[in-house]
Amino acid sequence: MTSFPDAANAAASTASTAPTALIADDEPLLRDSLQRGLAQAWPGLQVVAQARNGREAVELFEIHRPDVVFLDVHMPGLNGMEAARRIARQAHVVFVTAYEEYALQAFERGAIDYLVKPVEDARLADTVERLKDRLVQQPPAQGRPGHQAALEAVIDELSRRMARPPGASPAAPGVAAGGGLGADTGPLQWIRASVGSTLKLIPVDEILFLRSDEKYTLVVTGEGEALIRTPIRELIERLDPQRFVQVHRSVVVNLHAISHVTRGPNETADLHLKARPEVLPVSRSYLHLFRQM
Repeated sequence: MTSFPDAANAAASTASTAPTALIADDEPLLRDSLQRGLAQAWPGLQVVAQARNGREAVELFEIHRPDVVFLDVHMPGLNGMEAARRIARQAHVVFVTAYEEYALQAFERGAIDYLVKPVEDARLADTVERLKDRLVQQPPAQGRPGHQAALEAVIDELSRRMARPPGASPAAPGVAAGGGLGADTGPLQWIRASVGSTLKLIPVDEILFLRSDEKYTLVVTGEGEALIRTPIRELIERLDPQRFVQVHRSVVVNLHAISHVTRGPNETADLHLKARPEVLPVSRSYLHLFRQM
């Protein structure tokens, strides 16, 4: 939980001209990235606090009463949608989400503001302009019963989808992973990875192979490497089995990345990649996958 007293005081002293905002996301790099983007797109906006989860978002909202709240959909504990139920009557809510087609369609139908990770500058600028117009037309303090009803309908729909067991809905593909897997279902489409102070968003199609590194997993693409905190055994459950196969207890490879296979002694083999120099071992337990190659 992070409050910014100077920003809050500045906002209070210029309440008639300076709108205020709260950012809630369980990824600190994403919070900071969004705050930097807002500083560029909306210099007059005062970000008064950052929250790490939905519960903190509600608590900080009660303290600061910001005009706008940016809420990550998937957060531990109280998620962004449930937090929105508690604050949307008194603030303009913008959801921040990974690319989830079913969620985006729901937001569009309900005319709900949203941003897709990674947040693009152009999309953020458009959202900022809409928020500026809405703040002039209908300040949060005046209440927005029509908008609240639309928001409640969207939240109800998405909550039902998220509550379904994995695999229950083909229309709700899981699309994100990071330091830990989200609540999404279906094959992953991209992975979040922190590299120093930079957050990388890696499309799964670009991954050549994954290698277990104790509690971490090394993600290797044609352009480089990144470590994530998700164990490889959890990733395997969320990868498309038509594309990714386990070839060793510590290695998962993208079938499209394989150049050729060389057989070794004692029923072993090595995989050679098209775009990397590494040679990946195939253990005896998985050799049957390549007998026809």
